[in-house]
Amino acid sequence: MLAFTGSRLDRADHIRADPDRLAGMMNWKARLLALDGLMPGTDDAGCLAWGTLADAPEDAEFVFLGLDVSEEGQGKPCFAVVPPAGDAAPRMANPQLWSLMATMRPDDLALYGGARSIVDWHARHRFCAQCGGGTKIAKGGWQRECTSCGASHFPRTDPVTIMLVEHDGRLMLGRGKGWPEGRFSALAGFVEPGESIEEAVMREVLEESGVRARDVTYIASQPWPFPSQLMIGCHSHADDDALTIDETEMAEINWYVRDEVEAALSGDGPFVAPPPHAIAHHLMKWWIEK
Repeated sequence: MLAFTGSRLDRADHIRADPDRLAGMMNWKARLLALDGLMPGTDDAGCLAWGTLADAPEDAEFVFLGLDVSEEGQGKPCFAVVPPAGDAAPRMANPQLWSLMATMRPDDLALYGGARSIVDWHARHRFCAQCGGGTKIAKGGWQRECTSCGASHFPRTDPVTIMLVEHDGRLMLGRGKGWPEGRFSALAGFVEPGESIEEAVMREVLEESGVRARDVTYIASQPWPFPSQLMIGCHSHADDDALTIDETEMAEINWYVRDEVEAALSGDGPFVAPPPHAIAHHLMKWWIEK
């Protein structure tokens, strides 16, 4: 199972859409996810820490995360508080968070990832994109409404293609600008307006490497809460291996044979592979095993 998937929450849209029913659940039985800004709180066992709604600031905005349908959660409603500010730091700038995520239970990591994305979106959308007026939380936190013009705003998920490119039994991998020396991963890029997934894969590969990709196939997807991407994992083939690297985005791009990729995944190869909680790691494993 990919990291950030497999949440134990029932999102319960029928409750989100019923203000009276939602208000009736905001009592002492409800659980409040412990967050320090966007950092997860954990208990002595390393699991996500929870409190009650009484632990929230007086003027807090609450997001209804859903009902915990696990045996442990017993169907209790779960909430999170919108922090004062979103996360403007680069996603690799908090080593404490990455270390903590590596030890979290998969269902905790999925729950935290979804909560992080939604509360971060609220923190960064307190004003209307249409008129500039203030916005207020609505539909249990899955919508914001402008208090001036009445426009509705909804949490966004940004689609990103992340793709393996194969040629003659070798795999194309790249190191982005500013990445640590030796760390390589699959090429990736945002899907642009008016593009299909296949077109985005071909365009991004051509732009970053100068290689024309073809025969694009879908492999798997992963929510990525930094801040709110959906990583769409694909595989493709290339007819040519000649590289023309876009040096504004990429520091290096190389071709690697199967043994080299397998060795890197085991921690003893010619490059540093993506960590196990990244979809690129799973794409490389899929390629090795196919």
